[in-house]
Amino acid sequence: MAWAWLVSRAAALGSGASGLAGRVWKIGADDPRRAVHGLKVGLALALVSVFYYTRPLYDGVGGAAMWAVMTVVVVFEYTVGGCVYKGFNRATATVSAGAVALGVHWIASKSGDRFEPVIRSGSLFLLAAAATFSRFIPTVKARFDYGVTIFILTYSLVAVSGYRVDALLAMAQQRISTVAIGISICLAVCVLICPVWAGQELHRLTARNMDKLAGAVEACVEGYFAEEE
Repeated sequence: MAWAWLVSRAAALGSGASGLAGRVWKIGADDPRRAVHGLKVGLALALVSVFYYTRPLYDGVGGAAMWAVMTVVVVFEYTVGGCVYKGFNRATATVSAGAVALGVHWIASKSGDRFEPVIRSGSLFLLAAAATFSRFIPTVKARFDYGVTIFILTYSLVAVSGYRVDALLAMAQQRISTVAIGISICLAVCVLICPVWAGQELHRLTARNMDKLAGAVEACVEGYFAEEE
């Protein structure tokens, strides 16, 4: 009984694996650009990792080189428009959050050791609450939802770490530069290698849907006349 159960389970797993492989192959065969997109993401990550593995480049950006890798992972999208949208949101949110965090850091550092943690925590509470509430506004939700999330993340990291880090300005510059490197590599790979435009995709999708609709109408008409005969 045990051997029969093991053989049946192995056969079920084999049929399931073959079925999964067939579905995966069909997805790639229906639109080969999906497979190309995976290769593009791998290429972008390989390029940005050079800044971490090469000593001269690593010395130029410091330990913040990993932020460039994270930027590629979260910014790279299937279409060029989606990549530009996320890149713009991330760049704007990172720069604005860094500027606000530096301003609050300067004010807190001038207020003395007693009030500095209070000012930092209070600014973090107010800005995080206001930014989170702004995500419920329809216009902000539709256009800048990702940017607001990055703003909260960046400001929190810079504001909190600034209490223990002396060279806060250098750290902010390194993170902004690495984010810019990641966005630049994403846009270069997405635009230069087999670019996918959202408008073109919409046109193709509309054409495919019209073909399906025409086929369905033709089948209904043929069935109607066949019934009358």
